[in-house]
Amino acid sequence: MKLRILLAEDVQMVRGALIALIELEHDMTVVADVSSGSEIVPVALQHRPDVAVIDIDLPDLDGLSAAAHLHEQLPSCRTLILTSLDRPGTLRRALSTNVGGYLLKDAPPAELASAIRRVAAGQRVIDSELALAAWHAYDTPLTPREMEVLRHAASGAAATEIAASLNLSTGTVRNYLTAIVMKLGARNRVDAILLATEAGWIP
Repeated sequence: MKLRILLAEDVQMVRGALIALIELEHDMTVVADVSSGSEIVPVALQHRPDVAVIDIDLPDLDGLSAAAHLHEQLPSCRTLILTSLDRPGTLRRALSTNVGGYLLKDAPPAELASAIRRVAAGQRVIDSELALAAWHAYDTPLTPREMEVLRHAASGAAATEIAASLNLSTGTVRNYLTAIVMKLGARNRVDAILLATEAGWIP
């Protein structure tokens, strides 16, 4: 009996290539494919797949949110997330949504088939590079004071407001923000906030 696969990928050419790869496997068949996150649950309820292979970056509803809804509505369907994103914070978010597997899109085709089989069997599959990155990313390179400044900045506070709140000079706050951007290898303050959020250091 073949594993029934639902594929969610918004790029048509990539979706077609993935379908072709999966159909080459003797023990798998793609029973449905969709191009947006909002389609996943209704189509899954209609076709009852064993595994949903979901791109993380989908229109309407992102892949991780769709996977969480799918787990609630159809817990018998396992989920495997495909992504080109390699930020460890995204991996931790995936793990918190009962995702069965997390694989980078540039993984060899044989790894995709193996991951689908293992996820279908109830195993947790995580790309080894992502797992290592997540392990090392639990400790922030920022000092407690830098984290405090960054949390205020993430809430939308200006440097003058942060300075008043923390009893610091505005110049000191700006120095902290510059140091934060440099330590995180970010492009600017907004990018630093995004990186810290995805790493799970700030909510």
